[in-house]
Amino acid sequence: MRVFVAGASGAIGEPLIVELLERGHSVVGMTTSEARAKYLEGQGAEAAIVNAFDAPAVEAALRRSKAEVVIDELTSLPKSPSDMPKYAAGDRKLRIEGGGNLFRAALASGVRRYLQQSSGFFLKAVAGTLADESSPLDVNASPSVAASARTYTELEARLFSSNAIEGVALRYGFFYGPKTWYYPGEASADMVMRQQNAVVGEGQGVSSFVHIQDAAIATVALLAAQPGVYNLVDDDPSPQTVWLPAFAKFVGAPAPPHMSEAEVTAIAGEDAVYYATKLSGASNAKAKRILGWKPRRLEWLEG
Repeated sequence: MRVFVAGASGAIGEPLIVELLERGHSVVGMTTSEARAKYLEGQGAEAAIVNAFDAPAVEAALRRSKAEVVIDELTSLPKSPSDMPKYAAGDRKLRIEGGGNLFRAALASGVRRYLQQSSGFFLKAVAGTLADESSPLDVNASPSVAASARTYTELEARLFSSNAIEGVALRYGFFYGPKTWYYPGEASADMVMRQQNAVVGEGQGVSSFVHIQDAAIATVALLAAQPGVYNLVDDDPSPQTVWLPAFAKFVGAPAPPHMSEAEVTAIAGEDAVYYATKLSGASNAKAKRILGWKPRRLEWLEG
């Protein structure tokens, strides 16, 4: 299958390109970097050096690729989650405007299927349950979480706005594994080493993670599965009071401190409290049933 991947330089880009090639697909990776383009070509993919904001160039590149499927993994994220406030506006602009150019180019080029990166961690579920694919994104959450949820809601609305293309929403959990924030030596590990992340209140907010390679495997499986929304998360949705101490131990950090919601609100704001106390974990039952997908256990909960 001919596959066009936008965001080939992002966290999921590298393992996704590898998985696609190993499965025998022909791949064109879109990037703005000449160095990254050479790397893609060295792997056996083709490269398109294109700025997502240049709509004519995006359409020309997509037409040249003769792609049957587009995978939109466009993001502009920082090396550390602590820098997200500075990156949020640019990330939204890339996903909405740049991604909009890509989606319109896909429609104009007769692309059959469009896979769109979305979120499996800002979903709103009934208290005490896991979110499924019918669950909405929490657009009434704390300020930055609500803003992200609105962006993902717009992306999903765009994805399913036309009957001319098959839409697949990739509701990924928090990525972990090599070259992600949640990896020994990377940003989130460094933060817990410095004891900058506390268990907040009762730490009842449930997080769903997914290993970056498992995310790539599921994404490639969705080239041919029935279209729609899929939660791509692992089998271990865990409250903060469970996963954060386990993660600290995994990376060799001290046990995280405990702080009240009021203390964290005063120091870090409402969003930090939301992550710790209000996140809803997600169910992966649909992806496992339809794809036969078997994500690995969350590494720091093993044993």
